[in-house]
Amino acid sequence: MAEAIQQLILDTLEKNEVIEDSRELILPGEASPAVTQDAQSAIIAALNSLLSRNMVSYEAHEILSYCLTPEGEQIAEQGSHEARVWAALSEKGGNPVSIKDLKTKVGDESAKIGQGRAFKSGWIMKDGENLYKAVPAIKDITQEEMKEVVATGTLQAGERALAELRKRKLIIQKKGQWYSVAKGPEFTTSTAKPETDLTADMITSGSWKTSTYKKYNFDAEGIPPNGGALHPLLKVREEFRNIFLEMGFAEMPTSQFVESGFWNFDTLFVPQQHPARDLQDTFYISDPAISKPPPEDYYDRVSQVHTVGGFGSTGYRAPWSDEDSRKLLLRTHTTARSAYMLYKLATRPGGLNGDKGGFKPVKMFSIDRVFRNEATDATHLAEFHQVEGVVADKGITLGDLIGFMQTFFSKMGITNLRFKPAYNPYTEPSLEIFAFHPMLNKWVEIGNSGMFRPEMLEPMGLPRDVHALGWGLSLERPTMIRYGISNIRTLVGHKVSIEGVEKSAAVRF
Repeated sequence: MAEAIQQLILDTLEKNEVIEDSRELILPGEASPAVTQDAQSAIIAALNSLLSRNMVSYEAHEILSYCLTPEGEQIAEQGSHEARVWAALSEKGGNPVSIKDLKTKVGDESAKIGQGRAFKSGWIMKDGENLYKAVPAIKDITQEEMKEVVATGTLQAGERALAELRKRKLIIQKKGQWYSVAKGPEFTTSTAKPETDLTADMITSGSWKTSTYKKYNFDAEGIPPNGGALHPLLKVREEFRNIFLEMGFAEMPTSQFVESGFWNFDTLFVPQQHPARDLQDTFYISDPAISKPPPEDYYDRVSQVHTVGGFGSTGYRAPWSDEDSRKLLLRTHTTARSAYMLYKLATRPGGLNGDKGGFKPVKMFSIDRVFRNEATDATHLAEFHQVEGVVADKGITLGDLIGFMQTFFSKMGITNLRFKPAYNPYTEPSLEIFAFHPMLNKWVEIGNSGMFRPEMLEPMGLPRDVHALGWGLSLERPTMIRYGISNIRTLVGHKVSIEGVEKSAAVRF
């Protein structure tokens, strides 16, 4: 159909040089001129195709026309309400039709509207409770007007008749267009499309020499390329990472997901009887189940501070199990790696036991995955990401810890902080971090922090005047807040929307 309309336009231009009004065209398969907007839509599609090949030029002209409402379409097909009421009745002397029977025959709406208009036109009369035809024949002007609107988009009767139909909500006004057309610089009566590619067959046959080619449109938008997209977690992770780097922190290597009970718990002065070490809280590895032995001298110092105390501490005075210490598990926090990095700092060449030249202040951070045997719900998963910062230097205090946290969170746009005393086995003092959430209009916990205990630091070999502070938070919670996600299972896992990942906005704290 589209090619047939294109050919019609070209043949008409060849014959008449111009097309003054596209509404005068008679489309293939039609008997009347193309006065409807559907016909004009088909014509403009053909014109745009010819215009892209510079075969024609055209000018659009706006026109106001009318189309039928659903009620108008019903009248055009079945007749007006009043005509249907008249047709349902008999002449006087025939079968009487009561008002109730009329509703059954033509429906409630037609009976209600049609009666009044039929009485007004003198088409029907009433005798008692029954209705009869008052005239033997009628002319359904309303139906004829509906058909005329369908065919021409207007009425020859003029604005008064159109206003009456608008009042009855049988027609609505719409804007339409028609077109005047002229020949273009590449005018031809052939509708053969120009080639868009130069193929090997065209070169072999030599047909490329006589072929016409479509011009490149350098303003056209290309096909969007398929590419990867960063997950919202990775976007927020990168922002956290940039904040740490701006503050002069170095990133710790944290790719080791499997740790021993020694590095995950014992070095942090977590007692071997602590509930966190139970099977219901920690994932233990079955094969291999036992780790390689840790450094012997360090292991002895850690076990001693647990069992009998030392470095100013009385210890836990509880039984020690080498088996529990050597068990392999999925790390429950990245602090296990922080402990290992602090131990490496203490045992730098020339630095064992704090010898001169060994210790240097450090600021370290990590953002990586941890695992806990927890029941999953809308806000908890068995695996998540921990964001952690650690600072070790001589003489630093709790005030330095609070100052670091205020600077860190201010770079995220969080300036209204509160700190609450808390308990952690490996930090003392310990603080929970709260921020005021303006949308929730309440204080919410956003992290945990504290000063690492001497029972953790001094067995490593760090000097007594070296203190270490640390703080941590999850990566998932700020990501959910930033992207308005209420269920963590739609952020991580098989329910994640790939389209949502591709369209997720960049994050900037």
